[in-house]
Amino acid sequence: MCGLLTPDEGQGRVLGMDIRRDGRRIRRRIGYMTQAFSLYRDLTIAENLRFVAGVYGLDRPGAAVNRALSDLGLTARRHQLAGNLSGGWKQRLALAACVMHRPALLLLDEPTAGVDPQARREFWEEIHSYAMGGMTVLVSTHYMDEAERCHRITYVSAGKVVVSGSVDQVLKSAGLTTFTVTGGDIALAERRLTGAAGVEQVAPFGATLHVVGRDPAVLRATVERIAGETGSRAQPSETRLEDAFIHFMGRGRG
Repeated sequence: MCGLLTPDEGQGRVLGMDIRRDGRRIRRRIGYMTQAFSLYRDLTIAENLRFVAGVYGLDRPGAAVNRALSDLGLTARRHQLAGNLSGGWKQRLALAACVMHRPALLLLDEPTAGVDPQARREFWEEIHSYAMGGMTVLVSTHYMDEAERCHRITYVSAGKVVVSGSVDQVLKSAGLTTFTVTGGDIALAERRLTGAAGVEQVAPFGATLHVVGRDPAVLRATVERIAGETGSRAQPSETRLEDAFIHFMGRGRG
């Protein structure tokens, strides 16, 4: 789902066009949704969309507005003021505004920040439908469960690409091993594991510890020893994107 430049385009080209010469053409083929809600709060949903349709000079703007309202489930709320919408409905309106001109490339800047889980899921279902229809979608997010939904992900630190690829490729590149520790004196186990040989990360999840490291043999020996000494149980677990993210970001800072 995520992508901007095709391999043969190189720097300075977007959607096959030169960014220096074709800026106006490029802008008309791109949809951009800001992190902060940026539409007019004192206009209704329909009025905001009608304004955007005018900005893009769409033919039959009324039909374009009705289609956008229908596609994003906004028809029943068309006369509501944008400023009175909840966070999830504001995001739906913002998405409708930036796709109503049918862009080839959609840029989303942390689109679900501050949105409840149900609204987040519904929002991503809409994003997937656009991607399946052939639209290229580039999303910035700090939520690793959202990153897992993308076809390709890229970690960026201090303006530099740290790693890029599919979820499986990124996890393989991290080269991490993970154990789950449960039961016993879990608080003592956490203190003992933090900074121990082979342990790179220790993260509590309720009454469970998520322990991550790069050397499988050393990590296993450490985790099993400390689990035994604290009356806990240790078993191999699945490494997640969040583990890889913390690993790469920590290495970048170092």
